[in-house]
Amino acid sequence: MTASEESDPLLAACLHPVQMNFVIIPRQKSPIASSDGNLLRWVLQSQTIAQIVCDGLVRAKLPNLCAGTVVCAIPEEWGVRPRIAQGEVIVTRENVSLPPNILRGLKRKAWVVFSNGWFATRINEELLGKALSKTQSQVLMVDAKPDLLAYREKVSLTADGKVAGFRRVYTDTMEPVPLPTDWPHHTFVRSDVLGRLLPAQTIPGSFPAFLQACRSAKLETSAVGIAGAVYDLQTEAGLLNLCSARLQKMRNSKFRLPSGGAISPGSRLVGKVLWGKNVQIGPNAIVVGPAIIGSEAKIEQGAVINSSIICDSVRVRENEFIQNRIVTVLNQEQLASDGKRDSRYFFHQNVDINGRQAFRIWPLFSYARTLKRVADILAAAIVLILFAPVTPFIALAIKLTSPGPVFFKDKRQGLHGKAFNCLKFRTMQVGAGEIQEKLRVISQVDGPQFKIADDPRISIVGRFLRDTFLDEIPQFVNVLLGQMSVIGPRPSPESENTLCPWWRDARLSVRPGITGLWQVCRTRQPGKDFQEWIHYDTEYVRNLSLRMDLWICWQTVKKMAHDFVRQFY
Repeated sequence: MTASEESDPLLAACLHPVQMNFVIIPRQKSPIASSDGNLLRWVLQSQTIAQIVCDGLVRAKLPNLCAGTVVCAIPEEWGVRPRIAQGEVIVTRENVSLPPNILRGLKRKAWVVFSNGWFATRINEELLGKALSKTQSQVLMVDAKPDLLAYREKVSLTADGKVAGFRRVYTDTMEPVPLPTDWPHHTFVRSDVLGRLLPAQTIPGSFPAFLQACRSAKLETSAVGIAGAVYDLQTEAGLLNLCSARLQKMRNSKFRLPSGGAISPGSRLVGKVLWGKNVQIGPNAIVVGPAIIGSEAKIEQGAVINSSIICDSVRVRENEFIQNRIVTVLNQEQLASDGKRDSRYFFHQNVDINGRQAFRIWPLFSYARTLKRVADILAAAIVLILFAPVTPFIALAIKLTSPGPVFFKDKRQGLHGKAFNCLKFRTMQVGAGEIQEKLRVISQVDGPQFKIADDPRISIVGRFLRDTFLDEIPQFVNVLLGQMSVIGPRPSPESENTLCPWWRDARLSVRPGITGLWQVCRTRQPGKDFQEWIHYDTEYVRNLSLRMDLWICWQTVKKMAHDFVRQFY
């Protein structure tokens, strides 16, 4: 493992990182924007816009897993060869000829990826790394699947099309899929079989021919769908969103006007605006970013450009309003004549799926994020030391009174939904979970939780441990491990959290607690326990403070002392 892999856990998760990425734009038979060619081809005619599109294509592919060279291949007949900041651009004919000697120096157990240049993807690279490290295939085809992203509902259907059930998924997922019929978003090939697959260092121009080459070389192939977002660059919406994402990443809010251009007095530039050479902006014109203005473009007096791309040599007429569009010299007459301003396409703020944040976040140096964790560690250490002499006797009592393990481990969701094993002293007989489903019809609380008086599953020693809260001592080990906090929302499994998305995001913004606001404030009124649970957990996250935690600690100590003394009278 290299030093870069050691410093990057994502690269470390992928045992065979990608050493080379070929972004190939396959030939497209049917035109999209006009009879003279497709929209992407026309946009790439502008050096200013091509720089953003190609740079976005390269960077949007595999920014963390690709540790080597990036090559962008464009059809020769397009007549364009833009420059990109990272990597190089080559032109291709019917088949894609790889640059000579470019494959030298590849590691034996590395991956080379051929990416479909018609699409820019933002894929969950952690899942992709796992797929690459575990697959037995020598060629792995990967598609980004928006329906596998977190916060989606999956519906299961019966054979006759009826709804059998649904599940709300809170994490990105992946699944095996059939081999595609056309170029997938990414095709990964092991470097040690690349010579067998492409003996002439030439990639077939069609996907069926590529599959045939794989079969001829007797390579094992498979396909997988992984959670991700997709920008279709054959559409206006896809190009707009890709360019917006790249502009949003740039540091400067405005960009210097190249020599030869002119901005008239009274015109305004708002937000991130990039423009080419010899751009003319008339009086009182307004350009609102993110926007790109190509070279030799002319924006006349009073025109308004909002979140759009104006290609080279386009003339925006006086007082014309253009919003969320890509304007070329081929379609500007149609835009002016039809009188319509299509607002179907919008720039979206770029959000990386790997860094997507749906939880409440506190500053690094704050009580909730730092001081609370320090207090948890100190409190957990003290409690475990104080109860260390008692623990062997509790374990012996559990063993002598009921068969089974001393500790009970249950899968719960912690900070940001990360699963962990919540530890407790076992207070019930083995197989209590199966018995619970049979007893659920007589549960005395509402919502997803379960509780009945004189629960027959609880052992004699277990009842004492529950009444005195001694069964929760092992949870302080979870606190030391950073999985729980002394004070916080009740630790709950995924089956309970999946019922209410907004509530889940709130309560999982902090570590679950051994005690919390709900435990000390609940009234146990019939039909209200679940509502109180939601209310007090979200109230705690909303008003989390040192003062609240100290108050909950005091209330918990009083309750524990009262319940402990009650056992003896």
